[in-house]
Amino acid sequence: MHSPLVVMGVSGSGKTTVGAALAARLGATFKDADGLHPLPNVEKMTAGVPLTDEDRWPWLRLVGAELSAPHEQGIVVACSALKRAYRDAIRAAAPSTTFILLNVNTLVLEKRLVQRPGHFMPAALLASQLETLEPLEADEAGMSLTSEDGVGETMERILAGLVPPR
Repeated sequence: MHSPLVVMGVSGSGKTTVGAALAARLGATFKDADGLHPLPNVEKMTAGVPLTDEDRWPWLRLVGAELSAPHEQGIVVACSALKRAYRDAIRAAAPSTTFILLNVNTLVLEKRLVQRPGHFMPAALLASQLETLEPLEADEAGMSLTSEDGVGETMERILAGLVPPR
């Protein structure tokens, strides 16, 4: 069993798709952190209003609680985790979490978001997410990689970079 994994990045980076595929490959539980947002957060994003840090703290506590809960085969969570402070909040509850940052070209992101009808995160909020994104720092457990080569290739590069379970 691997440490808890968070597949992170801006909206449209492939967090959910890659995270679900990775969890299936590892035999782990998969959760999309979008499903943990309180209703007021979803309503704000649906209306095109960026979330504030105050909006995010309760949600991040729920993400951390999910990662720290017992999962027999491990867990993979898709979560934006854009700022170091957000990742620190998650690590406060689940210290052994490994973060996997998916990087995607802005034009590719815009195209993906336009082609994704029915999602509560509108393409108009992409710029605010890109401005908020703080790359992983050297002291953070995890990796950063480009995720434009398809789910299979991205997942293989993640698996190659994970430290084997002990």
